Amino acid sequence: MGSYASLNLGLHVGDDPERVRTNRQLAAETFGVDLDDLVFAEQVHGVSATIIGRNDRGRGTRGMDDAIATTDILVTNDPSIVMVMLVADCVPLALIDPVAHVLAVVHAGWRGTAGGAVARALEAMSPLGSQTERVVAFLGPGVHPDRYQVDDTVQQGLASAITPHEIEPGVARPDGAGHWKVDLVAANRQQLTLAGVHPSNIFESGTSTTDDDFFSDRAKRPCGRFALMARLLEA
Repeated sequence: MGSYASLNLGLHVGDDPERVRTNRQLAAETFGVDLDDLVFAEQVHGVSATIIGRNDRGRGTRGMDDAIATTDILVTNDPSIVMVMLVADCVPLALIDPVAHVLAVVHAGWRGTAGGAVARALEAMSPLGSQTERVVAFLGPGVHPDRYQVDDTVQQGLASAITPHEIEPGVARPDGAGHWKVDLVAANRQQLTLAGVHPSNIFESGTSTTDDDFFSDRAKRPCGRFALMARLLEA
């Protein structure tokens, strides 16, 4: 209701917890799973990755206390798990190696992007048998660059993340003295290609959080959170 309408999945944004849990149940049912198949993380705008397994099913679904602690990247090779990343302008990504059957989900705001979250995710997938050249990447809706003015700190962070390479012109456009319009989807796409993911294996949603179907923290505070939900199919 109100600022959280509709289908807010975030327990940390001031919404009625019972309504959020009901929404999560509805989301799970729509996805064809039970609520206890989901796994949520305590997202902190960082680049820590956590490999999870069957015993983690249900963590963070009904409360924050047992969510996967302080991580913005979840990785698994277990098809019984549905991994969830909450967003409302940050970029959600799903990375899959279809041969090794390894899946990662990533929450990449500007801090995560500047920290090289996608590269960290690819590194975390490797011990499970993933090879970057096989990875297929899906980038969900993020903040529209026309709505995302930032200062030099953000632009410099994005530039540092890919040193010695130069950021592509579409990633950060000058917008007055000391300010830039940033495209976080483009930034993550460039980082994926530099890490070795083939451009033909990178897919984007074609929309942004300017779409009324999605929550946008830039447009309205407080607001809810929508989610990337991803799971492996049985091999």
